[in-house]
Amino acid sequence: MFKKIALAMLVVLALGIGFIAVKFVIPMVTVLDKAGPGSAPRDLALQDDSKVAAPYANADAELPPGQSIADVMATGEASLYWGELHLHTAESFDARMMGNKLSIEDAYRFAKGDALVGPGGETMQLSRPLDFVAITDHAEGFGSRTHCSGPNLSLRERASCWLMGLSNPALFTIFVDGARGTAEAGDPAKPAGVYQPQLRQPLELGNFPTCKPGERAAQRCYDNTYRDWARYVRLAEAYYEPGKLTTLIAYEFSPTLPDQGKHHRNIIYRSGMVPDRAISSFDVPNAIELWKGLEATCDKADGCDFLTIPHNPNKAWGLTYSRYTWDGQQYGEDDWRLRQKREPLTEIFQIKGAQECGLGVGATDEECAFAQVLDPCQPGETTGCAFQTSFVRQGMKVGLELEQELGFNPLQTGFIAATDSHNSNPGDVEEWDYRGSAGTVQSPALRRVRNLNPDRKAYRSMLKFNTSGGLAAVWAPENTRESIFDALARRETYATSGPRIALRFYAGRDIDEAMIDDPGLVHHLEAAAVPMGSVLSTSQQPESPEFLVWAIRDPMDAPLQRIQMVKGWIDDAGQTHEKVVDIACADGLQVDPATGRCPDNGASVDLASCRFSDGLGDNELKTLWRDPDYAADQSAFYYVRVLMNPTCRWSSYDAIRLGREPDPSVPATIQERAWSSPIWAGSQ
Repeated sequence: MFKKIALAMLVVLALGIGFIAVKFVIPMVTVLDKAGPGSAPRDLALQDDSKVAAPYANADAELPPGQSIADVMATGEASLYWGELHLHTAESFDARMMGNKLSIEDAYRFAKGDALVGPGGETMQLSRPLDFVAITDHAEGFGSRTHCSGPNLSLRERASCWLMGLSNPALFTIFVDGARGTAEAGDPAKPAGVYQPQLRQPLELGNFPTCKPGERAAQRCYDNTYRDWARYVRLAEAYYEPGKLTTLIAYEFSPTLPDQGKHHRNIIYRSGMVPDRAISSFDVPNAIELWKGLEATCDKADGCDFLTIPHNPNKAWGLTYSRYTWDGQQYGEDDWRLRQKREPLTEIFQIKGAQECGLGVGATDEECAFAQVLDPCQPGETTGCAFQTSFVRQGMKVGLELEQELGFNPLQTGFIAATDSHNSNPGDVEEWDYRGSAGTVQSPALRRVRNLNPDRKAYRSMLKFNTSGGLAAVWAPENTRESIFDALARRETYATSGPRIALRFYAGRDIDEAMIDDPGLVHHLEAAAVPMGSVLSTSQQPESPEFLVWAIRDPMDAPLQRIQMVKGWIDDAGQTHEKVVDIACADGLQVDPATGRCPDNGASVDLASCRFSDGLGDNELKTLWRDPDYAADQSAFYYVRVLMNPTCRWSSYDAIRLGREPDPSVPATIQERAWSSPIWAGSQ
């Protein structure tokens, strides 16, 4: 009898070991071989960086000696500053588990121009330092570092801390997927791409792996968040150099969503006066409660002020511009007012794709296919697809609808771009020098271009999923925390997909063609017009305002091809509309009045070397435009999209490094761009 029991137990044990090996051990070993730090040198040896040359087209050659393109535009009260507002270091547990060991200090040194050796062994360095940076590690991880380095840890605590410190992407997936849970199927009878509110269970502190085991471990981990945040703030203060590098104190609020969804926000503080603790999704379940909690702990009378910036609306499963929070709470009027007050910006572009608009998801212009990583939702889908309320342009249309209902527009959002890199490399966005964004999972080059699986959803496919990220540009009087923050708060900002395109956008009633080439243009505009991010008063003004757009190329990248105006409006019946027209063409070409588009200027790219066309495109485009369909009694928004000539995508540069042909399943080239913050006009 005992022998039979013992044999049965051995069989069960063997089956259990076999299941664990098949389910966890073998996959983790396989992932480590393909994406772990130990095998990175092997893959690094396969690439030849000398085969890739930076474009450096030198657009400044036609300018006066010692003058930059930004100097030409900065003849008024403000100057142009470039920065990064979304970046992770090894302080974020996901970055650490993906192989990044570079610290907060490393990230600040990188922003100043220092070279770093990245997780996969590749050298990372900016071609031009940043003017400002916000490091936004996940608040949910604050406390674990202090907790895990503390005394008197139990064996279970030590084991959990050890696991969370491993550079193993497979373990990361196991931990995170377990925390995110699953989503129920939607109602197939409802239109595809329409968010269907669901009650979701928020995370508790004990769900975080390093806080779960041991007596009172969760509470100790909570208490340790004060110490981790204090160290975070001290480092930002230590690297703050007004006029040279502005370090904005910030962090990320990261509630979980099923199917690798993102409904996250970055919290940016105006000064060194900050609360003594960061609020995480362990503390509050949704954005409404986040804003309330931040206002309760950040008193403007004491010198504390903040704003929040949502990112990845494309991966928020329709939530970003929904009328519901992620846990099913419906916005009331007070909630909308709070959002209007505290959330002036949206991150429109980053490594996880473009969030301006989605082709076939409420938008029709062809440029909405740019950097899309998700397919439109099908009936019944609730995750893993593109919703109408997943994109900024659609969100601004929702704002026009809300204005009719509430009497104010809570979704007047400006634009910035960022990277969301988890490699401690802020602003590292150049296509020819892209080094990945997720530790040794994406570095070196071989790991970025392999394992494309067409049977998996696009957002899970590294080769298609990742862009090199973008930059935030602000027009501000000086490079200080307060000045940069105030520019962000008034939305005098714009986004680019990486290149440093200089851009001005104004609207007013007293601008004419004769002023365009006047050296005092900017001074006049500052007195007689409103800049990007503003609301233009149009009461008793039946005629269209004049829109002045001025763009100058990045001297280290390709010339400009055209400027587009994007308009969204709402009619008397409450229906929203949009249109996109070209308003300026390079190479002396003219907009076709029948199509509203510029003719093709013939610019191309040699994929063998990634050299782009010489002699095509313009260094500068400047134009004055009036809306032929303007109606003063209709609420509308206008924003500018500036398009460059085509250039090589990062994957094509990596193909050259590896001596292979570019993968045909992804575009070999891209058309880099800039997006201005909108100007609102009409009945507001």
